[in-house]
Formats: sequence, C-alpha cells, structure tokens
Amino acid sequence: MTARVLVVDDILPNVKLLEAKLAAEYYDVVTASNGQEALEKIEQDNPDIILLDVMMPGMDGFEVCRRVKNNPKTSHIPIIMVTALSESQDRVQGLEAGADDFLSKPVNETALFARVRSLVRLKMTVDEWHARESTANQLGVMDSNATVMEEPYEGAKILVVNELDYEINNITKALDKDYHTMETVNTGVEAIKLTKEQEFDLIVVSLNLDDEDALRLCSHFRSSDRTRSTPILVISEQEQIEHIAKALRIGVHDYIVRPIDGNELVARVRTQIRRKRFQEHLRMNYEISLSMALTDSLTGLYNRRYLEVHLNKTMDNMKLTSKNIGLMMLDIDHFKQVNDVHGHGVGDEVLVEFGRRLQESLRSFDLVARMGGEEFVVILTDVSEAREKRIAERLRKAIADTPFKCKAEGGELSITTSIGSAIIDETVATPHEALKIVDDCLYQAKDLGRNCIVLHGHGLLDATEIPPPEGKKEKIAS
Repeated sequence: MTARVLVVDDILPNVKLLEAKLAAEYYDVVTASNGQEALEKIEQDNPDIILLDVMMPGMDGFEVCRRVKNNPKTSHIPIIMVTALSESQDRVQGLEAGADDFLSKPVNETALFARVRSLVRLKMTVDEWHARESTANQLGVMDSNATVMEEPYEGAKILVVNELDYEINNITKALDKDYHTMETVNTGVEAIKLTKEQEFDLIVVSLNLDDEDALRLCSHFRSSDRTRSTPILVISEQEQIEHIAKALRIGVHDYIVRPIDGNELVARVRTQIRRKRFQEHLRMNYEISLSMALTDSLTGLYNRRYLEVHLNKTMDNMKLTSKNIGLMMLDIDHFKQVNDVHGHGVGDEVLVEFGRRLQESLRSFDLVARMGGEEFVVILTDVSEAREKRIAERLRKAIADTPFKCKAEGGELSITTSIGSAIIDETVATPHEALKIVDDCLYQAKDLGRNCIVLHGHGLLDATEIPPPEGKKEKIAS
C-alpha cells in the first residue's frame, strides 16, 4: 500500500531519517520544516497522512493539528505526532487537538509502519465516501462542510472484552464522564454473542485474554457483517509491540498500553467515536443526496433519471431470462384544468395521491416513476399480456373509482387517467424505443376519450376484454 506522507519537523536530521525510512517502504515523502510550511504543503500536495513534530518554533504541532482538523477539506487526514515528549498529559493534549496517535522518539519502526498502514487504510475508506458524496453533490442536492472534530463523542454504546475485573472497573469509571452505555464480558464467546444481538459504536479488547486468541477475536469482528465497520481499540502490554502491529494490520483502529491512563483512554475513545460518526455522517449524506437525486421531491417516486437506468438494466436482464416486461405510461386527464381552476397546491395534492394509489395497487418489486408533469411510468417484470390487461384496468379503476380528497372546493375531485400499455419483449431494442411505444399508446388513449387503456398491438381495451383473475381470488401480487 503506497501513500503520500508529509513529514513535519524543524530539525533536518530528524526529517532525513524519517524520509529515508519511509522511502525505503516505497512511500512518497513530502517534507516541511515549520507549521506554516506544513499547512501550505497540505494544501498543495494533499497528503494521505501527516507525521508531525510538536516542538517547533512559531506555530507548534498542537496548533497545526487543530487547524488541520478544523478545516472541512483536511479534517479526515490522519495525524501522528512524533515527538520527544512522553508524558501522558502531552499525549492527551495531542489527541484532544485531533491527533490520531502519538509516537515517542526514537521511533520504533515496527510501530511506525503498522500505524501508518492502518491510518492510511482508514483514510482511503473516508476518501471513498467523500468521493461518493462529492459525486452526489454535483447533482446540486446538498453540500457538507462537516469535520471530524465537530462530531459528538458522548452517549456511545461500548463493548469491553476483558478478564481483569479491576481494569474493567477503571475503564468504566474513566468513560462514565461521557455518558456511554457499557457492556462488559470476560470472553470472546460472550462478546460474539452480544454483537449478534446489539449494535456497538466501539469494541475494546484486551490482547491478554486467558486461553483465547484475542487477535483471532479481532479478526472475527473485522470479517463479520455486523461489526465490520465498528472501531476496535485494544489494550496491551508495553512490550507487545509485535502483537500491536499485527492487530493494526488486521484492522484494529487504535491501542492503549498498560497501565491505562484514564485521560488518555477517554481521549482515544473520543477519537474513535468521532471518526465513526463522521463516516456515518458522510454515508448518510451520500445516501440522502443519491436518494434526492434519483427521486421526485414531490411524490417520493423515482424520477426520470432513475427510470431510464432501471429500464435499461431490466431490459438487459430480460434478454438473459427471456421474461417479458410490462410497461405502462399513465397521464392524469385534464390536469392543466385542475391547476388552472383550483391552483397548483391542489394540483400537487392530486399528484401525490395519484402516485400513492399506483404504488398501493402494485407489487412491492414493480417500479413506479414520475416522468415529469402529470406523466407516470410503471414497469412490471415477468408478466403475460392477460396479466398486463388486468393490472392496467386495476390501476385505471384505482384512480377513477374513488374521488381524490384535497383542498378544492367541496373537499374532493374526481380524477381519471389515460394509460398506454405494452408488453416489451426481445424485439424492442432500447429503453427509448420501449418508452416511445407506450407514449404513442397513451396519446391514442387520450384521442379516444381518456379514462381508458390502449394496449400496443391490440388497440382500445374494452372492459369486457379484461381476462378473469387467475384462481379464486386475485391479489395485488397478480
């Protein structure tokens, strides 16, 4: 895994040493000798990770870290503070400024490379969500300027897997200040059972479980669908650096060494909770953006953009399965008159109710889309001509038989629909051709007096031609 690493240190030999070590592992290295230069390099070179010294003249590393983490464009870039400072309060200050880890000089190579690989991997995940969100935002739906540090860290649900009761008590006492809900277990078996029943925001695992392989347990969490995206923090002894490195390689997010400092634990837990919620924020923004880009804001139905993609895929699948598609285009009769006489507010009410009735009259896997204006399209998979006729008549009656309640004078309006219908088989080459067929049928239905159905290749569908239901009772599924 290659990545661009920014090394920031005012002492040239320190820079050269880290640069040589990283280049030997095929990392692309960029360097800066002070805080201001570091901020400029971040803007210019877009690093994947930053190795940041704390003690620098002018702007120190803590301030650089805060500025990076408070900038929406850079807040997701991981920062490892590499410094001679080794006191617990220094680590806590760095973590509270937004640093992802704190390594003491002289740097242990095993710890450094394991941490760099782990954090670069996590950044790539966030980058992917940023890219998806950006793509959706280009559709003009929404924009997000959230940062990791703005995410709340309180009230998380945490699972602790540890056999040492006194350590569990210390962990619980330290984390109580952030109002977390804690579940504690002594074995991996109990932990796996709980994760199948509940969702957690963080899992804390001791690497020293008796008679159990804690790394195997962490690997299980990483491979399980339920816990794949749940951050894991491991507790280890100082001398277990190889175990820590292996844990980071298999996907563990962070670690803390014994004896556990309560303030450092709180800071590391907050970092993991913020990062998880930030990723959820990006994913939610993406899903909302995508949904808004592909659905009609008024009716909640799919829009024309989604319809065309879906119809194309459905027709491709039809060629593989040889199962015909039922396609209908529906138009609300005299809709312009509704708007002109009763106003666009009433017109919107009619559109919403029209879409709702179509959905309620179809199977859950059939698609209803609003083409625009008062035109709607229905796609039915695997239907015969007889069934298509029955469904078309069912939709016509669902609209015409019951007045639409709305804010028009009298509280309701009688609405009807004209329907162009067709069975689409392998002789129809493209979605555009398929839509043209039902569009032509729709206009024939309007010319023939509206509130009727024209079936392609058949003409006007008379009520006496509707085939009887299959079996004793026809349900919507038919």
